[in-house]
Amino acid sequence: MSEIEAFATLTKNTGALKGQTVFITGASRGIGRAIALKCAANGANIVIAAKSAQPHPKLPGTIFSVAEEVEALGGKALALQVDVREEEQVADALAQAAEKFGGIDAVVNNAGAINLTTVEDTPPKRYDLMQSINSRAVYLTAHLAMPYLKQSSPGHIISLSPPLNLQPKWLGPFAPYALSKFGMTILSLGLAEELRQAGISVSTLWPRTLVATAAIEFAVGGREMFEQSRKPTIMADAAYEILQTTTGELSGQQLIDEELLRARGVTDFSGYAHNPDNADQLTVDLFLDP
Repeated sequence: MSEIEAFATLTKNTGALKGQTVFITGASRGIGRAIALKCAANGANIVIAAKSAQPHPKLPGTIFSVAEEVEALGGKALALQVDVREEEQVADALAQAAEKFGGIDAVVNNAGAINLTTVEDTPPKRYDLMQSINSRAVYLTAHLAMPYLKQSSPGHIISLSPPLNLQPKWLGPFAPYALSKFGMTILSLGLAEELRQAGISVSTLWPRTLVATAAIEFAVGGREMFEQSRKPTIMADAAYEILQTTTGELSGQQLIDEELLRARGVTDFSGYAHNPDNADQLTVDLFLDP
């Protein structure tokens, strides 16, 4: 059985997102890809907005391979090469998505840049990269997507950023990265209030534990840390819960995947572990206290 066949078997298709269009940045791999597949399996049109148009020798997955996976699950896909730092590219991608699918119902800010270094050890170019791909992209996509989201009922913006936690232990070691991620959260909190009357729900989502992605492998601690991580599907399931919440009750909230899923009735999390034998030996993610 292929991965997609297994995914289709394990995913309960409620059709809750049927006909909705979800615009996901950085959706060619990892958590973004998992969210795309989860939404596609539940009827959504998926816009895969990422830079990865060509295969990478160390990182499998492109916008086109994910589009094929989306369609294999019965969803409709639009693969667009987009750099979230570039206003014209983001604006053009949103316009193409709205034209193809008749609108945009949700934006998921998943694209990210990480460098866990101090101010002294962070080159200006790397600092600018993190600020532009992380916090600035939340502003840019929201600013450009608002006209489309205001036509949806209800619209959603989800940003993959942590709850605000200004303890020195999270700031001293890597303040530039922390600033970029907390900036995403602060913008989201402001957007939740700004867009409340428009019926657009804005929330943040962060994993309780490490998630087995390229960021963990290449920027945090190496592939061996996958043994202490969960699979991206837990974030996909949590994002899906947000997207199918139509009452606005989650707007303005800083959500943790495990806490949200527990609130929605999930009791067994062992299947999310990258290694089921280590399901009780997981590492808590950055910015969260044990």
